[in-house]
Amino acid sequence: MKKRVLWYAVALLLCITTAVLPVAANEQAAEMTKFSYMFFGTFDTAITIIGFAESKSVFDDVTATAEQMFHEYHRQFNQYYPYEGLNNLYYLNNNAAKAPVKVPKELFDLLNWCKTHQPDTKGQVNVALGAVLALWHDERDNAELHPDQARVPEMERLQEAAKHTNFDDVVLDASEQTVFYADPMLKLDLGAVAKGYATELVAQYLLSSPMTSFIINAGGNVRTGHPPLDGRDAWGIGIQDPDAALVLPGGNDIMDVLYLADMSFVTSGDYQRYYMVDGVRYHHLISSETLMPPAHMRSVTIITQDSGIADLLSTAVFLMPFEEGYAFVESLPGVEALWVLNDRSVKMTKGAEPLARSTRGQ
Repeated sequence: MKKRVLWYAVALLLCITTAVLPVAANEQAAEMTKFSYMFFGTFDTAITIIGFAESKSVFDDVTATAEQMFHEYHRQFNQYYPYEGLNNLYYLNNNAAKAPVKVPKELFDLLNWCKTHQPDTKGQVNVALGAVLALWHDERDNAELHPDQARVPEMERLQEAAKHTNFDDVVLDASEQTVFYADPMLKLDLGAVAKGYATELVAQYLLSSPMTSFIINAGGNVRTGHPPLDGRDAWGIGIQDPDAALVLPGGNDIMDVLYLADMSFVTSGDYQRYYMVDGVRYHHLISSETLMPPAHMRSVTIITQDSGIADLLSTAVFLMPFEEGYAFVESLPGVEALWVLNDRSVKMTKGAEPLARSTRGQ
């Protein structure tokens, strides 16, 4: 997770009308109304929830619980800040090599989830890469404060840190709900999965609530519930132009629009968290093979139902050359993708074409 708010998070919902709109879902259904709510302070981004509810009070109750959930997951999965009385990721990275640490159920479940799903990324994603990522993070922070001192981490230091990135050294004890680091130099970094995983947990709550027609935009992680109750069969979400600092009204900075319901949409790109050294852009997505940020593309968007899986795969596919990533996505059932390549051309899997405005009906 980043340390600063990314205002671009709001941009992805410009394709969605946010005005309050009373509609009838069908002749038998009660009147439903569309509401929107935005909040800050979690996962370092603005989070917007739009949904159709019977009343403002119902919407407010549901979104209050959703916001509380986001705040709790932000605290548990945060690697940068401690919270008194909470054994969160920060606490783990500073104490789990000394003795097993009992953690909250949600954090334990996420680590166990990573153990299960990380092998499905062809070695591209490793949440135990924290020691390497910390070196890049420190240099990026320094470059923001002192641009004239911007530099790339020394390869010798990166290679030394890479010796302490074996996820098998993270010992999970389900009976005690504890975590132990067998390697005292190991650090976990859940940035590739935490926000998507948390978004999916919130989405599952919303699907069990009185408001099942919704869309969550969590700064590049979008999860849609049932279709909007205004006659449309899907929610429209814009793909940001990587060269635009912020999507502006009118959609001129939108590369394409995807129409989704009961699906997730997660984008990984090189255009938000980066710094410049001698005219070269160094973004935050680091290859575990080269220990450097690759330059295969500008962005990739993964489309699948589970937001946690979409988050994990968006990082993995961004780190692959286009041809390799395309073949990889095509091999995965229920997963589609859209790429913005370095020449600004847009490519997508066959299954994504019926979902995109540019290719719908072709």
